[in-house]
Amino acid sequence: MASESAAPRPEFSSLIDSYGSELFAYLYRYTGGTMDAEDCLQETLLRAFRAYARTSPGSNFRAWLYAIATNVARSHHRRQVRSLGHERPLEPDMPSKGAGPAQLTEQRLVMDAVRKAVAGLPDKQRAALILRKYQGLGYAEIGQLIACSPESARANVYQALRSLRLVLKDGEAV
Repeated sequence: MASESAAPRPEFSSLIDSYGSELFAYLYRYTGGTMDAEDCLQETLLRAFRAYARTSPGSNFRAWLYAIATNVARSHHRRQVRSLGHERPLEPDMPSKGAGPAQLTEQRLVMDAVRKAVAGLPDKQRAALILRKYQGLGYAEIGQLIACSPESARANVYQALRSLRLVLKDGEAV
């Protein structure tokens, strides 16, 4: 029997309203494309809905949703690489206002190199990097989301950045 002092569990729809956009942004960065992010978000919400009745009132629902999203994105990434035999081309970015053709081409090449380098990172490093640099989460929360200590989360971000610097410096991602 649940204790009366525990915070009530929010409606599932309010979780979607609160975290849906944030999860989509994370999945977009993880997968590199709108359609893939939408597919992963749909799968994340479906899995969350199915498991929602088993959650405890007062749970950290944000961390719970991110953990599901990370697992879905990892599985999706592995399926993409396995089915295509390589990384899938990413969607084009919106061009910068006032940029000329040479600048747009250079921006595109740099962004493609960065995306390819990020996609080549191990799962935990990729997730930790995206959660830290793009989602702005702290190491303690990242640790919860990727099932490690805050120190390990910090180390994963550090190793990811180190790997990216090496790959991008050497031009391997281009």
